[in-house]
Amino acid sequence: MLSNDPLLKHQILETIIDSAYEWIVVVDHGGFVEYMNKTYCEFLGENPSEVIGKHVTDVIENTRMHKAVLQGKVEIADLQYIRGNYMIANRIPIMHEGKVIGAVGTVIFRDTEQWKKMNSHIKALLHELDFYKKEWHDINGAAYTLNDFAGLSSEVEKIKERVKNIASGDLSVLIRGESGTGKELLAHSIHQLSERSGKPFIKINCGAVPEHLFESELFGYAEGAFTGAKKGGKPGKFQLADGGTLFLDEIGDLPMHMQIKLLRVLQEKEIEPVGSIRSEKVNVRVIAATNRPLEQLINEKKFREDLFYRINVLQIHIPPLRERKNDIWPLTESFIQSISAETGKRILKINEDVKEAFLQYTWPGNARELKNFVEAAIQLMESDQLYLDALPDFLKEKLGLSETKKSLKHYVQDTERKVISTHLERMNGDIMAVAKVLGIGKTNLYDKIKKYNIKYQN
Repeated sequence: MLSNDPLLKHQILETIIDSAYEWIVVVDHGGFVEYMNKTYCEFLGENPSEVIGKHVTDVIENTRMHKAVLQGKVEIADLQYIRGNYMIANRIPIMHEGKVIGAVGTVIFRDTEQWKKMNSHIKALLHELDFYKKEWHDINGAAYTLNDFAGLSSEVEKIKERVKNIASGDLSVLIRGESGTGKELLAHSIHQLSERSGKPFIKINCGAVPEHLFESELFGYAEGAFTGAKKGGKPGKFQLADGGTLFLDEIGDLPMHMQIKLLRVLQEKEIEPVGSIRSEKVNVRVIAATNRPLEQLINEKKFREDLFYRINVLQIHIPPLRERKNDIWPLTESFIQSISAETGKRILKINEDVKEAFLQYTWPGNARELKNFVEAAIQLMESDQLYLDALPDFLKEKLGLSETKKSLKHYVQDTERKVISTHLERMNGDIMAVAKVLGIGKTNLYDKIKKYNIKYQN
């Protein structure tokens, strides 16, 4: 311990702050300077003992410190023009018992050239990191983990436990769910948690491959197999996934003739490339996914029953987002965090009306639609607050909020008025019958009729 003397401790702290790399200023609730460290004073040509008590606008050129106090708003990495150069400044309000009593400001980079040098250094490190990440991704192929499957509902918890329980085996897995629910994400997660995680994760969308190319895509081809064939041949998805995992997305779209060939591979664990005269052994775990009713396709003779039983050894079902409302906002927050990091935009506040509107919408496109919605909202918003009126019209129409002047409360009231009016008309003004159907008391119904000035036949 340097000393127990409070005065000496104060002097030590002041010396540390004065010699700090950053320039520091502290103002009170009126914007008057309470403290400015020595290096900042020297740059501004101010006497440290005389600067105290001056209004910050009389000391620092183009300052916003007094506005930071009044608005109580954090400002990070803001460009500020001082004495012929742009500098990088931070302004942070000082709070006490819920009130702003002052603010502290720092200048981190004393000119933009310092920032550019630091930025270049960081970029170089990021490029190096991206190189190694790309190299690993090229080898492994799996980009997501179970942590990326966000949600708080009991359904999500059960799915995560199911994934953990089945990941370690080699049995085939069928993931079912509507489009956009996160089937591919779970396939990645199963691979990452399996003993095959160090081997390739290869995926193919069965609905995106032209039918005549399916066989060569899955099993590869030998040299000279057809006109224009690549010299030396080309490996298919099964060869590329050898030792690892092959993810067959939208397997319900697999052509019937390929279903027969796939079934043989799963049974015999060997493939025969197009144009080859010999078979090759492969060690691949298959994970399939579909948003189609395979049982119905079997009845319609569009999907082989024996293949269904082969891929459906272990099954995971992901319910649609409308059936697990508790996951809507955790997913939204997860998307906001990741998209904000990508775009550099900071979201400091989210209006409660936005949350309520998100919870009321059914999200037919599930998590994928939600992510696209959040991405569009963040890209197009002009402030650091997400509120209904700030959403573009096409997004408000998605949520059923095309009338920009109305609050969510008004929409609820409009809906309530329409429902009561409709029931009164259908039931010929029978108050008792309407109250019973709507689950409210007769007096309450009369109050609402009066409130909304509803005309009805009695």
